[in-house]
Amino acid sequence: MEILTPKRLSFNGKGGDLFVILIVNWLLTVVTLGIYYPWAKVRRLQYFYEHSELDAHPFHFHGTGREMFIGFIKAVLLFGALYGVFILLVMQQEAWAIITAYILFFGAFLLLTPLIIHGTYRYRMSRSSWRGIHFGYRGSLKELYTIFIRDGLLTLITFGIYGAWFQMNLRSYVLGHVRFGNSRFAYQGDGLEYFVLNLKGYLLTLVTLGIYAFWWQRDLFAYYVDHLRWDHGDRGSIKFRSTATGGGFFGLLVGNFFLVLFTLGIGLAWAHVRTMRFVLSNIDLAGDADLDKITQTEQEHRDATADELGDIMDIGIFL
Repeated sequence: MEILTPKRLSFNGKGGDLFVILIVNWLLTVVTLGIYYPWAKVRRLQYFYEHSELDAHPFHFHGTGREMFIGFIKAVLLFGALYGVFILLVMQQEAWAIITAYILFFGAFLLLTPLIIHGTYRYRMSRSSWRGIHFGYRGSLKELYTIFIRDGLLTLITFGIYGAWFQMNLRSYVLGHVRFGNSRFAYQGDGLEYFVLNLKGYLLTLVTLGIYAFWWQRDLFAYYVDHLRWDHGDRGSIKFRSTATGGGFFGLLVGNFFLVLFTLGIGLAWAHVRTMRFVLSNIDLAGDADLDKITQTEQEHRDATADELGDIMDIGIFL
């Protein structure tokens, strides 16, 4: 019988400390007319990384404000060029020009999305480490575009129904190409299962006038977590398992809502801390892999352009 040795994730940050970081970041960003934003982003990420631990060892983010700033400038120039073309076409006040403007703008948005996901993962994983070992991302941009175009068209043709398969295929590809030293991750979600889960959640949320939404969120969280695996080759593997409950999500989300509402936004830092503690404390890792035998294999990637472009276009990474 296989003996699964538990690994423990935790978050030990404090709302007061995060509040100071956020307020200083906000003030410096305002004073510098936005120039400080990349350094503010790095400081915030470093706080979340350094207070997230696995087996009492913290994670680290090695990105720098300079890297983020260079990426930010490139992203702003690219987005500015796209927006400039859009405005010039709209100013023609001709039907053909306006239609062309919207097609080009939204077409560019769709074409940039795989590039943003690919570039963001390359940068974020490369600049993330645990116990001195760096993460990495080895996905192919060409393969990611193939998935995006193929599944995007199928989602369009099926009026959104294939979206569940699209999400699972995308998640499986991206997370399946994340590395940690000489170990790798794998995600095995199923489109049909995910579709049924969401259909059930949607219908029960309607019937219960929104009450079931918290249990729907629990089911989604569990599905994302339970289908993720950390493979160490012939050295074993680690399985992820969610322990979150619907009541737990109710307490978290409702509590955060009132915390932010009654403090007029001041409690946002404490809400972030509560969320991180809830998420990490409700993910169990169990397996026979020896984490001490992981060795460094990944190369550094310092281009943060895609990461910053993702912020501008509000496209986040999912891990």
